[in-house]
Amino acid sequence: MSQRRTVAVVDYGMGNLRSVSQAVMHVAATEGVEVVVTSRPEEVRAAERIVLPGQGAMRDCMRELTDSGLREAVLEAAAAKPLMGVCVGMQMLLDHSEEQDTPGLGLVPGRVTRFRLEGRLQPDGSRYKVPQMGWNQVRQVAHGGRAHPVWAGVPDESWFYFVHSYFTTPADAAHSAGTAEYGDRFTCAVARDNIFATQFHPEKSAAQGLALYRNFLHWTP
Repeated sequence: MSQRRTVAVVDYGMGNLRSVSQAVMHVAATEGVEVVVTSRPEEVRAAERIVLPGQGAMRDCMRELTDSGLREAVLEAAAAKPLMGVCVGMQMLLDHSEEQDTPGLGLVPGRVTRFRLEGRLQPDGSRYKVPQMGWNQVRQVAHGGRAHPVWAGVPDESWFYFVHSYFTTPADAAHSAGTAEYGDRFTCAVARDNIFATQFHPEKSAAQGLALYRNFLHWTP
């Protein structure tokens, strides 16, 4: 297995593993990149880049990541290799979630908070529902006059698919790479150094979502 051209999708027993891995494999097939779906720490350590999916309750995801023996391998990878988090895989990167008072990995300073939209109405007069479930426009956040390289070729305010009750608030606004609006504007993509992550599901977001995975395979932080 070539270390240079492999991406590991981390299988710690939780999350949207099948749909994420199929989407990554789809784009990797034409890019000369081998995809390894793995529960083995040594394969995570050997890969050139890492995708961390997640779905469900964050406490369960954090417990399974630890119990599977993959936590340290993911932390080691996040210190040196391109890493992409998806959905709860993004929330896990932050310091803490108020969902069951759960500590995260602490790779991106900030907190994860539940939507508080009780009694508020959407522009069409209907009540906001939690979780937010469906398509939403994403506004790319520019730093230093440009958006993050993983957005390359993706039009600003493209539509992506969300399913979530919690959202992230980075402690440093410089780590916000994308925002969406649901009641209030919130961060839906974070980036720090060699880490990029999205609250929405690129694998369920048609061509623009596949473009993000393709860009990630070529991103050199």
